[in-house]
Amino acid sequence: MSMATILIADDSPTAIALLTRILSPLGHRLVVAADGEEAQRALEEAHPDLVILDVVMPKQNGFELCRALKARPETASIPVFFVTSMDREADRWWGLKQGADEYIMKPFDAGALVEKVRARLAA
Repeated sequence: MSMATILIADDSPTAIALLTRILSPLGHRLVVAADGEEAQRALEEAHPDLVILDVVMPKQNGFELCRALKARPETASIPVFFVTSMDREADRWWGLKQGADEYIMKPFDAGALVEKVRARLAA
């Protein structure tokens, strides 16, 4: 598998550090955004192969971002993973309804996340 670009959008520096530490060993290019607007810009500039979003972010939340991404033909096929502390079943249902490919609740299993990322990028 060639090097992919993964966009991580989360307003928590702790969450970004954790996701970066977990995903770095895979050898892909990681692009980080701290809010919905930054994530939007990164989508245009970096053309990611996979997007990992938090739900609760300033300027534009993850649900809105996912909906916008899935609505545009040029970005509709990019897999979106929510990694979030919004752990109610209704939140999960709503996230998947926005077009997300995975909805992973914090705290999460690092190994399981890596496997899901690998599988999605290999598809």
